[in-house]
Amino acid sequence: MDKLNILTTGGTIDKIYYDDKSDYKIGEPEIGRILEAMNVAFRWEVRALLRKDSLHMTDDDRALIRAAVLASEDRHHLITHGTDTMTDTAAVLQDVGERVIVMTGALHPARFIDSDAVFNIGCAIGAVQSLPPGVWIVMNGRVWDPVHVRKNRSANRFEAC
Repeated sequence: MDKLNILTTGGTIDKIYYDDKSDYKIGEPEIGRILEAMNVAFRWEVRALLRKDSLHMTDDDRALIRAAVLASEDRHHLITHGTDTMTDTAAVLQDVGERVIVMTGALHPARFIDSDAVFNIGCAIGAVQSLPPGVWIVMNGRVWDPVHVRKNRSANRFEAC
């Protein structure tokens, strides 16, 4: 892998909560801080495209993500994304040539001590280096084909559908 192109779109992974009423905003992307702390041995670049909860993403937002992938000369892409509509964005990213696109996120903000963010990012980085071209979702320690996965909100995890 020459370089990992990282696109961030917001979602729970980057949420910052302010009070007991669950008021939050989407903060700066956490993935750069995480990769620096882990002292990774590859080149990477973070580009913050959006700062949205995925439930608020529009078709125009998804078109922006697709355009950013297509505009890049990089082969390997990691996209952090909210978990509620990750599969919708994955569908828009189909047919983008010989690129490997891995999408991941978190069910708990990266700033929380019990967050799954670092684990999911680590799994996604391993996946983006070893998977064939296509679009993939990496959550809960698994690599998923976006066509055959869904978020189970009551169990708070991804599962086959």
